[in-house]
Amino acid sequence: MSARPGPNRPTLEDVAAYAGVSRSTASRALNDDAYVSAPARDAVRTAAARLGYTTNLAARSLVTRRTGAIALVLSEPEAKVLDDPYFGAVIRAAYAELSTHGGQLLVMFVDNHADVPRVVSFLDGGHVDGALVFAPHRGDLLPGALGTLRIPVVFGGRTHSGRRAQHVVDFDNAAGARLAVDHLVDQGRRRIATVSGPAEHPAAADRLAGWRAAMRDRGVRGRNLVESGDFTIAGGEEAMRRLLDRAPELDAVFAASDPMAAGALRALAAAGCRVPTDVAVIGFDDHPTLAPATTPPLTSVHQDPREQIRAMVEILLRLTTGQQVPGERVVLPVSLTIRAST
Repeated sequence: MSARPGPNRPTLEDVAAYAGVSRSTASRALNDDAYVSAPARDAVRTAAARLGYTTNLAARSLVTRRTGAIALVLSEPEAKVLDDPYFGAVIRAAYAELSTHGGQLLVMFVDNHADVPRVVSFLDGGHVDGALVFAPHRGDLLPGALGTLRIPVVFGGRTHSGRRAQHVVDFDNAAGARLAVDHLVDQGRRRIATVSGPAEHPAAADRLAGWRAAMRDRGVRGRNLVESGDFTIAGGEEAMRRLLDRAPELDAVFAASDPMAAGALRALAAAGCRVPTDVAVIGFDDHPTLAPATTPPLTSVHQDPREQIRAMVEILLRLTTGQQVPGERVVLPVSLTIRAST
């Protein structure tokens, strides 16, 4: 039997007959009902594939009370998200990962506090089954407001909401900073500065804390050689200029993001400093299009947004199917990718 085009599309009854099961069994199998045996489920799915049967999503949502859509909520101004290579990687990873599970991705931006009620209302309106949320800034009202939702939420990185039992998937930011300092010290660097991220950003705070702890443990002076950037190239360039004004004898810098490291390289080049002969530079992200493309190519702490999104989606899908998942912070490991800037 083959699929029939046009108005004679195969029906659920056709699938059931082909698989040799009842219509209700076929329906439950296609809706991932746990009470359908594995052989029956396989037979129904095989029949659906061979007949070219596609589920009526509207009808399915009435049965399962699920839409098949997941929201990716980025609590950053849209312009900043689109200019930041890390968020671009997050969006692509979320789209790819949900596609493997047959889900749809909806991307939402929260530009400011005024957007929070609109976003919460939409998420609670039955349009999506759950939300993947990146809301890292101190003072952001979104994480607290999401506590009232009737859908599950998984956060990318810890938040400042103070709520317990959140589902969080993060990277080991402090360990990444330690990897950077250890590598620089092992190379003989002794005046190691850092360009930190915004103080209200948890990942930036963790990277700064990791840098300070590693400097102390390795007995390196200069723990006051800190200038803050804003995770942008311009912010990194300006912070590097300030560091050179304060400590022209510095011989290494750890920047808390690749864009800031790229800005630091610009400032060093303008000051006539050779990298890595005079000053070694390490970034954080190991973004595949930015880190290898700087001059010289950038040594960077490697974190993979695909790993983070994969873990977030796994937790979220378990929650959307009613499984009990204890709230916890999952911390993913990082590594160091060495290139010519050190």
